[in-house]
Amino acid sequence: MSGPLELLPGGGKSGRRTLAEHAAAELHQLILSGELPSGTPLRLVELASRLEMSQMPVREGLRRLEALGLVEIIPHRGAWVRDLSLSDLRDTHETRLALESLAVRAAAARFTDEDLTKAAAALAEHLRLSRAEDSAGAREAHADFHFAIYRASGSQWLPRAIEPVWQNSERYRFGSRPTAFLIEKSRQEHQAILDACVAQDPDAAELALRSHLAGAFQRITETMTSKQKETS
Repeated sequence: MSGPLELLPGGGKSGRRTLAEHAAAELHQLILSGELPSGTPLRLVELASRLEMSQMPVREGLRRLEALGLVEIIPHRGAWVRDLSLSDLRDTHETRLALESLAVRAAAARFTDEDLTKAAAALAEHLRLSRAEDSAGAREAHADFHFAIYRASGSQWLPRAIEPVWQNSERYRFGSRPTAFLIEKSRQEHQAILDACVAQDPDAAELALRSHLAGAFQRITETMTSKQKETS
């Protein structure tokens, strides 16, 4: 990941990870991929065995994921993957709208050629990996694209404020295999955001972003509602 997310376990690909960072990164991937579904108890003994390390770095890794909102820890009761719900999805969506609208408007007002280079490269990589059905790689490139723009805002705090909410929203996307139509639709939506930033048009950038997030929110809501009806 170019310019790793500030709170993401391990802080990106470069440099040596501590055991705690490695544990957090591995558990982070297991949660986002759905291998550790919502509500799963996270028992230290089992996780330490699975990750082939002692319990101490696993415990610290869980605390890092708690800071991202992916894990819930209650003293003397244990830890588990936070539940998914329609109310949490809506709360997450509305918070992202508020924060990311601020960031994209600020970015569009001061967008540079260097910002364009970073965002365009990430967008091309996202398209390539999506077409190759590399969901983990596409997810990372997707974050690279958005955060290349949010960092262009010049704010130190907006990207950091956005990240935990972003990470929580990613849990709702696991298991979905985008069709060729959705991959192209996503490309067009991202390109519209980028074009507005290049044109230094904050209003158009915010409108494009809001349209992009609203579409994803609607699709995920429909999927969750359908699954709830099937199991009820």
